[in-house]
Amino acid sequence: MIKNSTSTKSVGIVLSGGGVRGIAHLGVLKACINAGIKINFVSGTSAGAIVGAFYAAGIDPEEGLNIFLKTKLLRFIRPALGSLGLVNIENTAAILREHIPQNNIEDLNVPLTIAATNFSEGKLVYFKEGPLIRAVQASSCIPGVFKPIMIGQHMYVDGGILNNFPVEPLLEHCDFIIGSSCNHLKPVNNITKISSLVQRAGIMSINHDMERKAKFCNLMIEPKGMGEISTFDTKKAETIYWLAYEEALKTLQQNEGIKELLA
Repeated sequence: MIKNSTSTKSVGIVLSGGGVRGIAHLGVLKACINAGIKINFVSGTSAGAIVGAFYAAGIDPEEGLNIFLKTKLLRFIRPALGSLGLVNIENTAAILREHIPQNNIEDLNVPLTIAATNFSEGKLVYFKEGPLIRAVQASSCIPGVFKPIMIGQHMYVDGGILNNFPVEPLLEHCDFIIGSSCNHLKPVNNITKISSLVQRAGIMSINHDMERKAKFCNLMIEPKGMGEISTFDTKKAETIYWLAYEEALKTLQQNEGIKELLA
């Protein structure tokens, strides 16, 4: 049964990075809406930053999925020959501006924190104000794949390098924190492709950090087996969305803390 929350508790959600798997966050957010849960704060890295920006701008999660499907957002990148990366993520700016009316992070409907890595200084940065699209691009800029984003005199790359699950900015603001991770790995007995080996090793590393931080979340939503999907496998976008939506609804219905929020 769907109803609007009357709770005075402040609810935050943290959205992990994960490439196209980040579309799972759209399904999780849609499930929260349909359950009557109002999200007051959002924190995200990489794909989680993109989804977080859509949500904080007032875009319904299902419409966010349609934007990915109609525009093939991840394919709006072009070769950046002669640069430090293989492709140029800056070409995503036009499509993001078309769908997100707010220019600055502080103008969004819901407070948003975007985690990125200052590659010049080797440190984690949280963007809570300033140009929105530039911060989203910086947070999503996978090194070795995308050309680093310049902000001022510094190079910025994917926030997931230093924090793929940025729950920290929510701790001082939220009474109830929902964690959304899209990198769950199933046990395997054999791996034959070097690409699969490298991807699994990378996901294991970020999941280790996420598992340590999960203790700060009142509720974790982690659709099973998402980590097996390639970072750029856009053909599975709808499947990712609906699997996450169903998993989130089930998890929300079973959690006693959520029932208290809706009381």
